[in-house]
Amino acid sequence: MKTLEKNAPIEASSPTLVEVSIIEIDADQAGQRLDNFLIARLKGVPRSKVYNVIRKGEVRVNKGRIKPEYKLVAGDLIRIPPIRTAEAGTEAKASHHMMALLANSILYEDEGLLVVNKPPGLAVHGGSGITLGLIETLRQMRPDARHLELVHRLDRDTSGCIMVAKKRSYLRHLQAALREKSAGEGGIQKVYQALVLGEWSKRCNQINAPLLKTEVAGGERIVKVHPDGKPSLTEFKLLCRYEGFSLIEARPITGRTHQIRVHAQYAGHSLVGDEKYGNDEINTAMRIVGIKRLFLHASALAFYLPGSDKLTRVDAPLPADLALPLASLRIIE
Repeated sequence: MKTLEKNAPIEASSPTLVEVSIIEIDADQAGQRLDNFLIARLKGVPRSKVYNVIRKGEVRVNKGRIKPEYKLVAGDLIRIPPIRTAEAGTEAKASHHMMALLANSILYEDEGLLVVNKPPGLAVHGGSGITLGLIETLRQMRPDARHLELVHRLDRDTSGCIMVAKKRSYLRHLQAALREKSAGEGGIQKVYQALVLGEWSKRCNQINAPLLKTEVAGGERIVKVHPDGKPSLTEFKLLCRYEGFSLIEARPITGRTHQIRVHAQYAGHSLVGDEKYGNDEINTAMRIVGIKRLFLHASALAFYLPGSDKLTRVDAPLPADLALPLASLRIIE
């Protein structure tokens, strides 16, 4: 059995990693998700292969089976099995257009953090048939940035603010902050804008309903309000009423999968363009108007940087593919 030094990367310098490897996590590496840690280090290994060996139990943490989303802790021992890697030079390359688009989409940057206005249709990472996502493209754009990691995630069809850490210390700080309830308590406040069906009541300013995530045929994830689900809280605010629709602001206090979409549906007002929880007939009609995807945009983030007591807020305006068709709807006074 081969033991690697704590910070030694596993490079795809040969077609196969032929020995079992053990890596001990140090304090600088702690706080990362297991899947992100492995993907960043198993150069040339397809993302789907990484998830496959985790789920089959071939990757172990402290000798036990583990889930991909597990957050690493200093002192953890990770067992990595022999893995066949991709041939050298087969890594997909980001297009000049995509790199230019992301370069122009950076809303905020300092020594340890990027906040990017993610374009709609771009996955945050590759996998499940997607060759390149946001994080892979950013790593190609910034080859000298060794520690680029997603702080949180957005669904592929959702546009707007997403944080990418440039330093491990920022990643740990911000991910810990995500577990806090709000920016006012030292946490991170996420603000979204969504267009929903019907007339949203001004009195509906909070949905507190547990959410249960299940998988159906084909591995598709479905989330529903269920007493056996996890506690889930979303704050809502009516921004504007249109004929047949309402523009709302949503602030998820918890961070469950599809939380805003399912809570809005539970309130009787599914999101426009939502193919999973929405109204197919309305969605088809709205495509003619110009809304051709999920009308959900991460419009702002508010957070505290490490060592600072000043609240930082970053805003992203509605993108043109949502703003232009929205302007064509008739406002109701």
